[in-house]
Amino acid sequence: MSLLSHDGDRRPLRALPSPPLGRPGWEKRYALCLAALDLALVLLASFVAVQVRWGSDDALLNVEGHRLSYGWIVAAVGPLWLLVLLAGRSYEARFLGVGFEEFKRVGNASVRLVALVAFLAFAFKASVARGFVAVAFPLGLVLLLLGRYAARRVLHALRRHGICVHRVVAVGSADEVLELASQVDREPFAGLRVVAVALPDFDRKSELRYGDVALPNLGPARDMARKLAPLGIDTVAVAGPSALSSRELRQLSWDLEGTGTDLVVAPAITDVTGPRIHVRPVAGLPLLHLEAPAFAGARRVLKRAIDIVGALVLMIAAALPFAVVALAIKVEDRGRVFYRQERVGRASTRFRIWKFRSMREGADAEIASLMAMNESDGPLFKLRSDPRVTRVGAFLRKWSLDEMPQLFNVLAGSMSLVGPRPPLPSEVDVYDDHVHRRLLVKPGMTGLWQVSGRADLPWEESVRLDLYYVENWSVALDIQILWKTLFAVLRSSGAY
Repeated sequence: MSLLSHDGDRRPLRALPSPPLGRPGWEKRYALCLAALDLALVLLASFVAVQVRWGSDDALLNVEGHRLSYGWIVAAVGPLWLLVLLAGRSYEARFLGVGFEEFKRVGNASVRLVALVAFLAFAFKASVARGFVAVAFPLGLVLLLLGRYAARRVLHALRRHGICVHRVVAVGSADEVLELASQVDREPFAGLRVVAVALPDFDRKSELRYGDVALPNLGPARDMARKLAPLGIDTVAVAGPSALSSRELRQLSWDLEGTGTDLVVAPAITDVTGPRIHVRPVAGLPLLHLEAPAFAGARRVLKRAIDIVGALVLMIAAALPFAVVALAIKVEDRGRVFYRQERVGRASTRFRIWKFRSMREGADAEIASLMAMNESDGPLFKLRSDPRVTRVGAFLRKWSLDEMPQLFNVLAGSMSLVGPRPPLPSEVDVYDDHVHRRLLVKPGMTGLWQVSGRADLPWEESVRLDLYYVENWSVALDIQILWKTLFAVLRSSGAY
């Protein structure tokens, strides 16, 4: 048996566990569980609304002269809400468990339900109490979103143990399928797992090694469809342009019809999300249209408005902790409370960043003597046990409290609540050309780098995350990052 090694190492290979036959049914079971959870939550919201509006009294609804108990309304709202969610494709497997689209569809469906109830109330001349509507629908939406989030956490926990995942065969050259497997591993919660490959040079290689896993080579794609069921594979991923011709790809799609196996094609360009990608058929060809990233317009104005309001709210809420932190820093060594440092912002403009001082006075002058201990693999200086950090500073860094004065930078407009990490001028001087794209947007107090590992991330991964944000930034993505930041701070991992 010939082997192709990813790293040249000849260690014994670990075989993949034996899969069940056929396509796994976890998708339908998960969707049914979601539907049952959604139904229970909206019924709960309707019941609470009745109790809030009328208490223990028997509430009655007037429908064309007939008096109906609101118990019937509570019973009807649940199934109706479920039907609207179903019509809004809120239970499709591709939207579940990853990304913001699932929550967006739940929100859109709930808004449509309000419009539908208003139309039905007008059509049947039903005087639905405004108090009931004002409580039931907002509460129902909040409960639905929280329920979906809780269900997603359970799904992610299962996927950490290899349960509820899509088993993928990657089609392409060795380099292409290894790159695809590497990208899939970056997002384990997406539920994709490469378990086999289909290499063009099947005669020379019968296995491909990725890490310590032996991936069986199923051979040419044209003979592959009949080999999938024994391996429990439910997804075929074409990893690159060299994998198949257009005719072979079309034939493969025909071969997979009726097998329950999904066919996906990885585009040549990576780290670009769905909103910027559109398929435009021209002369029978499905052309992939990639829109340019939007750095201006209404979304930018909205982002600035959110920055101002968010910064003001946080500063008011944190006024007392600010005073306590400032007093603790002053008492420890009688030094300055704030630390200011020059950073590079949007369009290479220079500004001074505000922080609570977490190191002893004159710490910047000591960097040269500590450079030999640098733990970073890039232009950053990182030291897990930095001797310059004070006792109060160590506490502030653990809980990211030293970053809070950057709210002044957000109000001044030099920073945003969410964005790439603000770099030092010395870092920018050694940037590769593509890394300068980080400077197309304002730097942020938090970002994908912070919610994905912070200082523990290698340099290349932090650059990739920042560039991903630049290419795909949106208000929805900002909200998602702000939400995840709360949990990243509570975990305090990678903060030093």
